Formats: sequence, C-alpha cells, structure tokens
Amino acid sequence: MTTTLYTNARVFTATDAAAGAVDARTWAEAVLVDGSTIAWVGAAADVPSIPAPDRTVDLGGRLLMPGFTDAHVHLVMMGAALAQVNLDDARTLPEIQERLRSARDAAPDAERIWGRGWLFDAVPGGRPTAAMIDEAVGDLPVFLDANDYHSCWVNAAGLEALGITRDTPDPLGGEIVRDAAGDASGLLLETAATEIAWAYRDRITSDDDRDAAADRAIDSYLAAGVTGVVDMMLDEHNLAALQRASARHGGELPIRVAGHWLVENRGDDAANLAQVARAAELAAASASHWLRVIGIKLVLDGVIDACTAAMRHPYSDGSNAGPIWPLEQLTPVVVAADAAGLQIAQHAIGDRASDIALDALERAIEVNGDRPRRHRIEHLEYAAPETPARMARLGVTASMQPVHSDPAIFANWAAMLGDERVERAFPWPEYEGAGALLAFGTDAPTAPYAALANMYVATTRASALDPRVPATHPQFALPIERALGHATRDAAASIGDGSWRGRIAPGFAADLIVLDRDPFVDGPASLLEARVAETIVAGESRYRAE
Repeated sequence: MTTTLYTNARVFTATDAAAGAVDARTWAEAVLVDGSTIAWVGAAADVPSIPAPDRTVDLGGRLLMPGFTDAHVHLVMMGAALAQVNLDDARTLPEIQERLRSARDAAPDAERIWGRGWLFDAVPGGRPTAAMIDEAVGDLPVFLDANDYHSCWVNAAGLEALGITRDTPDPLGGEIVRDAAGDASGLLLETAATEIAWAYRDRITSDDDRDAAADRAIDSYLAAGVTGVVDMMLDEHNLAALQRASARHGGELPIRVAGHWLVENRGDDAANLAQVARAAELAAASASHWLRVIGIKLVLDGVIDACTAAMRHPYSDGSNAGPIWPLEQLTPVVVAADAAGLQIAQHAIGDRASDIALDALERAIEVNGDRPRRHRIEHLEYAAPETPARMARLGVTASMQPVHSDPAIFANWAAMLGDERVERAFPWPEYEGAGALLAFGTDAPTAPYAALANMYVATTRASALDPRVPATHPQFALPIERALGHATRDAAASIGDGSWRGRIAPGFAADLIVLDRDPFVDGPASLLEARVAETIVAGESRYRAE
C-alpha cells in the first residue's frame, strides 16, 4: 500500500480531547495515511520519528479535517432535483411564473415540467392553485415540489395527468386540497403528493434518468466535501440506481451510503410488517460499507409550514393535524424493526409526533429487552422541553438540519405557530445539554446540500440564502468546533460508524477534506466563501478543485 504524509497543515481532528487516549487531540499538524487508513496523527516536530512515506503532500497551511457525513439526505431525489426548475429563491408568484415560462421556452419539446423549492409565503395567501401555474404554462403538465417536499403543486394539465377528479378520495395521511366547489385546487399535501404525484413520477422515470441523477448527486456531494451520506428514502427504484452506480465503479461507490428503507402506513398491520421484513432482508444482504441498508424510515407527520405537522396544541389559525402513523399502528412496526436489529429513523417535526415516536420506542425496549440499539428522530423542529432528556435516556439520536432554520425561510414557519413556541425553534444546545447524540445533515433536496453553508447557519443562525435577513435565535448558535463535530464525528456515530470513521485518528478511515479557507481563523462568515480544495475517500482523491 502507498503511504502519504500530509504535512504543513492545520488539522482539525474532531477527536474529543477529553477521551483520554494518547492521540486524542483536537488539533495536529501532520497526518500519515497508509492505503485507505490513517496510520499516524501528530505534530510537525514528530514527523522525523515516523517511517518515511512514499509521498508527501504539503498543504501550505490549509485546513485538513474529516469529511462530512450528511446524516439525512435523499440521494437520488437530490440528483434529480438538480436538473429541475429551481424555485428556492423565488419570493413572489410572478418570479415563480417567470421561471416556469423560461423553462418552457428553453425546452419546447418537453412533455412535462418538474420544479422544486417553492415556499408557501411566496404564494398569495399561502394558497397555491392550478390556475396560478396555468397563467405561465398551461399547455403541458407542471409538477412543483415544495421546498420541504411534503406538498406538490400542479396545474390543470397536471391534475389530468394524475387522474385526479372531484371524486378522487384523499389517501390515508394526505389531502387533495379542494376549492369551494369541491374540485381539486392543484395542491396535494403529504401522502397525496407521495402516493399520487410521486408514484406517477416513478412510473415515467427511466433507469437511465435515475442513473444520471445518482451520478449527479454523488459528484455534487464530493465537491461539497461530503464523504458519506445517510439516505432516508430508499425504495426499490432508488436502491437499484445506487446498485448500478456501484457496479459502474467496480463495486465501490465513490461515497459511502447507508440507507433507510421507507415504510409507508398502508392502514394494515400485515402490509406494514411486510415492508419491515423486506428491509430486514436487504439489511442482511448488505455486505459492503459502501452501500448498505441499515434500517427503516417512518414519516410520522408533515411540516409546520403547511400546518401538517402533528402538534400538542393547535396552529395560529386554530387547526391541527393528526399523525400519519397513529401510535396503535406505529408500535407493531417499531417493535418488529427493533427486534430485527434495524435502526429506526422517525420523521417527527411536531411535538406530538416526537411524543408518539418515543412512546413506540419505549414499547419496543419493553418487549425486546436490553440490546444494543441506536434509533433516531429526524428533524425535531419543535419538540417539548422535556424531549431532549427523554431521548438521551433512551439513547435516541437527534438528527437535525441547520439549513432548515435559515432565517430567509423562517417567517412562514413562525407565523403558523404564532406563539411562544416560536422561541424554541431548532434548539440544538438543548440536545447537547441533555447528553443526546446530535447529528447534523441537510435533508437535501428539501434544502441546499452544501455542507459549508449548513455549518454557517449552525454557527450563526444567520441566513446562507439571503444575507440581508437578520439572524434568528442567535442564542442557539454553536461554536464552529461543535458544529463541525456534529456534522462529521457524530453524524458517522449516528449510524454506528463512530469507531472507524468521522475523526482523524489512527486506525480510522482516511476520509478527509482540504479547505481553501480556515473558518477557525477567518470566522464563521468565511464558511460561505470557503471552497473544498480536495475530497479524499478511503485514502483516494475523489474530487480536486480546478
């Protein structure tokens, strides 16, 4: 194996100095890589004492750190989103309509248009209608996923393509929004989006399209300094696309992928448990740490922006939403998955949903007894004050996404709650203080995938999307070293990989990145300017900036 010495560097190891090991230091100056593994970490003065390497790389004083693990992504979906009409920063209906017209003009032979990223407060009254899209593009179907991917906005041709009429029933856990006359308005909420619009998308998407999306996503993540991801919505289509990508790379993806199998509430215990059995089958067959199924994903509720997250108390308009997985249907699934040794990741944005998630986990522990387990709750945008301590006691990871708290998209979130709950939005320090493992990700494509921008929001609570917007809840901002630790060391630990990757220490995987700026020296604002100079996975350079 080839040995490489990286020297003349500022090395952030993400290793807790309180761990007590000889090499447990937060900072170093040189790293020796032996093949795919880190062999030595230390000071420049100690380099003469180690065996001469096959090659030496002088980093010129740049920052070397562990590669990011994005603890919550939708990999193939993100790759597809990169080729769709981007509405992230479209702040008004005319802006949205103009982008749709431009997309139509740019692709005159297109059979349909897909877009993503629109915000409820960019639409008059927060009430999207098919007619609003038809004003811009009415001659072919248009499908627009909301920024949180829990709603799909379609035009009249889109409703026709989906076969939605006034008589189409709402699916379990979702709603086809209707106008005063009872006709579909053009907005599909929760499972109405996934089971109708997304099912249509899956039927018309080719394997070639999925393969291109997978490659696009992997390349984008490597350029962003991400060396591993936790995919939160694997299904037969997406898993097959990633397996084909692995085959194209000789059986080893350029990035490490651990996935959770999506289990949908079909309203029948037998059908739900059959999905768990399929996940267990796939997990048992996962022999490679490059691509593996490790657990299941359950979407317990919706989102606060659309008033579909399950809350203990009503929204500002007096409405509330029930859970997609009521406790009596959720518990058998959680107990079975826990018994099978699967990691359980539960989407819970509202406080009632996180209560239900923890109730089900407590029942699984009671039924299945003591055993090693590391389950997760995803998002936790608003949870009750006692939730962090309860999670810590149960050993449940808080998987959270700093970019979801970006002030540029916060106004509608706050307006939907409209009370003192707004002051406890995304309170990451509460989970740290309680002793719960906190893992950071982006939830791309519901938010930008850029890891450094994610860290900017985490360390400032300011906006990476619009610097003109003032910071919100700066008391919840984290120091850089803690934010980076949650996005590297802790994100790897959240899926059981904390003993072999996510830190720069002897024996750990050589998953490393080099930055052209040092935010520890230049301050958090430099995170928006810094670029990844090189991404190294298992000792091999997978991306190098031009």
